[in-house]
Amino acid sequence: MLPETLRWIGQTDGTLELIDQRLLPGKLVYIRCNQTREVFDAIRDLAVRGAPAIGVTAAYGAVIAARSGQDPLKSLIEGCDYLVTARPTAVNLSWALDRMKRFGQTLAERNPSREKFLQVLLAQAKAIHEEDIAMCRSIGDHGSVLINDGDGVLTHCNAGSLATSFFGTALAVIYAAFQQGKKFAVYADETRPVLQGARLTHWELTQAGVDATLLCDNMAGYAMKQGKITKIITGADRIAANGDTANKIGTYSVAVLAKHHHIPFYVAAPISTFDFSIPDGGHIPIEERNADEVRQFGCALTSLPDAKVWNPAFDVTPAELITGIITDRGIIDRPTTDAIRNFFSHAPKGTLK
Repeated sequence: MLPETLRWIGQTDGTLELIDQRLLPGKLVYIRCNQTREVFDAIRDLAVRGAPAIGVTAAYGAVIAARSGQDPLKSLIEGCDYLVTARPTAVNLSWALDRMKRFGQTLAERNPSREKFLQVLLAQAKAIHEEDIAMCRSIGDHGSVLINDGDGVLTHCNAGSLATSFFGTALAVIYAAFQQGKKFAVYADETRPVLQGARLTHWELTQAGVDATLLCDNMAGYAMKQGKITKIITGADRIAANGDTANKIGTYSVAVLAKHHHIPFYVAAPISTFDFSIPDGGHIPIEERNADEVRQFGCALTSLPDAKVWNPAFDVTPAELITGIITDRGIIDRPTTDAIRNFFSHAPKGTLK
């Protein structure tokens, strides 16, 4: 059993509770957010992380922002414009906030009371939360057919329950296959510099009873050469119209190694992660984070205190290195602009960006 990554407690005056992922695996602690700034800080400082989880957190943050003033629509818009600056790369953040803002603007046209406005706005945030859970389970159902008995599956960073409302994206595929009784092994890259693979992925796989082995990032290539890895599945923070995919730094290296060793490389993500406003990965903004994440290992300094550091949080894997994208609608084989457009040609209006 995995704990809830996030939850809303109460009614419109309620509280957003989040697992503080900075403390895992040592402590399982929930933090409480009642102010817009607290939601902003939780996203920026990685108390909550993973594109889908950030999106759902932001939706609840929009409700918290809206209730902060006498004019809930004005407060909603100001709060959304503030929260969207917390992190630049994960598209789910702007997707959720744009949806909440548009919903609030439409709702305001009905001239509801302040309390009614907040009630309906909270229901919309809860709908985003529930949709995320459903999308993750659907990703698992579609992707589990790719896992066979005897496979060795490598994953990078954390795209599990902790990165979503529940169940995960890349790990949803693994959990679904595991529930089906398939016998396989999972290898989790530690994922420097913040160690999401070591602290989060390996922890939650172990909690779920999955056979999981932890690797240093620089061991992945040798594991492939040794035949331990037969498939690779990662998550995504933003997917461009042509299939180029931004994910945690190091994903591109894994994809290049997979290509060399003729190992299928899959990306798992809900449709909210697609950004059709950008043609390719060259237009994806890449967040650069604090240099001390690289200078330190945990709290211990491992370099000169003033070492010059470059610390991009994400990289972009070109579509030509991706075997398929596992979505909640099915699998896009060999993604290209045309293949993705054709795949989503029957998607309901309003679901794509």
